[in-house]
Amino acid sequence: MDLDVFVTAHGADWDRLDTLLHRRHRLTGAEADELVALYQRTTTHLSLLLSSAPDPALTSRLTSLVARARSTVTGARKASWRDPARFFTTAFPAAVYRLRHWWIPTAILSTAVAALLGWWIAAHPEVQAAIGAPDDLRDMTRPGGEYETYYSSHPAASFAAQVWTNNAQAVAMCLVLGAFAGLPVLWILFQNMLNLGVGIGLMSSAGRLDTFLGLILPHGLLELTAVFIAAGIGLRLGWTLIDPGPRTRRTALAEEGRSALGVALGLAAVLFVSGVLEGFVTPSGLPTWARIGIGVTAETAFLLYVYVLGGRAVRAGATGDVELRDRPAVLPTAA
Repeated sequence: MDLDVFVTAHGADWDRLDTLLHRRHRLTGAEADELVALYQRTTTHLSLLLSSAPDPALTSRLTSLVARARSTVTGARKASWRDPARFFTTAFPAAVYRLRHWWIPTAILSTAVAALLGWWIAAHPEVQAAIGAPDDLRDMTRPGGEYETYYSSHPAASFAAQVWTNNAQAVAMCLVLGAFAGLPVLWILFQNMLNLGVGIGLMSSAGRLDTFLGLILPHGLLELTAVFIAAGIGLRLGWTLIDPGPRTRRTALAEEGRSALGVALGLAAVLFVSGVLEGFVTPSGLPTWARIGIGVTAETAFLLYVYVLGGRAVRAGATGDVELRDRPAVLPTAA
């Protein structure tokens, strides 16, 4: 390819495209059509140049010109305050509501497992002995023991931040590791229920189950709901790997994965509220009924949020995935 001849033949087109891109006023219809045609033509020129005579200076000029033209033709995606508003009013509640048939059974079965573990530990002294020495167990369960002082052993703000960080990590792991056929999710969920069951069993054997529930329920209702949602959606992601339905496995995993990551961000906000309750309400001097009432109110508000906003969004066609314009293009497949 003779570069001089190439530049002479097409230079006017490049100059005209550059002029249109620098126009400060709104392009007319004819100018917009001309810009699109010149953009397509210049893209072809750049491809020919790269494959035949890659001159660095000319390549750099055309690459910059094509990039600017593409941005003008396709339109740049600009973030705005509407994005987080749409996420919290549509995408997040829609994803949680849509997958309720996964996380609600997960919550019921997990709670039953924790209750059974607690009963088993409380009813069998030999199991308690395997957990710890009798003196250590008495120090944990006595009035003013470790179970009670745990929530007030650190400044409320730092304790709330620590709790939020730990719980957010657990929730994120449930959602992300769901892609591994859901098996890691089951292990994380069992570990959480085992810890809860040990607390129920030991405090029940000491005749102080009411105290334990008074410490757990103010923040635990919302916290455990977030864990159950993450685990349920993580299991759904694992099942997608096994049975993607009418979609290709790659498309199904991409769609469910984007939705799961969005849920992780939303649950981080939910766990922030739970951490505040655990840091400031649980160890407070409020009566037990007041602390539990605050926890029940927070849990009820969240469920109403999911069922009202999420149900409305799902009926309108939302799935919790990103907006259509932000998704990669996929080829149609036969069902």
